[in-house]
Amino acid sequence: MSRVYPDQTPCPSPPPSYLTSNHESFTIWMKSLVFNMHGCTVYNSKGNIVYRVDNYNNKCGQEVYLMDVQGKILFSLLQKKLRLFRCWDGYKWDASCSRKQLWFRVRKHRSICLSLCDDIASSGCTYKILRMDGKLGFKIVYADQESTLVAEFKQKQTTTGIIFGNDVFTLEVVQPHVNLSLIMAFIMVYGLINNQICSR
Repeated sequence: MSRVYPDQTPCPSPPPSYLTSNHESFTIWMKSLVFNMHGCTVYNSKGNIVYRVDNYNNKCGQEVYLMDVQGKILFSLLQKKLRLFRCWDGYKWDASCSRKQLWFRVRKHRSICLSLCDDIASSGCTYKILRMDGKLGFKIVYADQESTLVAEFKQKQTTTGIIFGNDVFTLEVVQPHVNLSLIMAFIMVYGLINNQICSR
């Protein structure tokens, strides 16, 4: 059975990074698999769970964890309160799971953008979100090349056009060799902003 709580004990080896192929599709259910908890669950095209986010405090805590299906932490998202904009720092957990290293930063001001650690000092931006007018969801593009689509997050619908509820989404990753964990950071921030993986 999968572990219910995040496994923060020492682990023998780091979980592998999930790099996408040429095109992949995922289903995001903005619900926790744990009863009466907040979070989200990510399924691949075969129906297997890839990632999970479970908020055990049932509140919008300052730190939220992205885990694999076995409950091992891949990275944590720590909210920082700044005067001019909202900010979340993403920390990658190392092999021993006893320490974490800053990996990226997500900022929300006029737009939502993600900066890798090399770009944080210069206030650079690696990816950014383009909202879709009149629709739930967003597009993820390269910050310096907004015409190039990296991934799209939108409400899931059937082949006949029937739209699911506002807690079921499709994630289409277009570009190859994209780290899915970074894309998940955007989805986690989206869920936090809209109170879908936490409660006030």
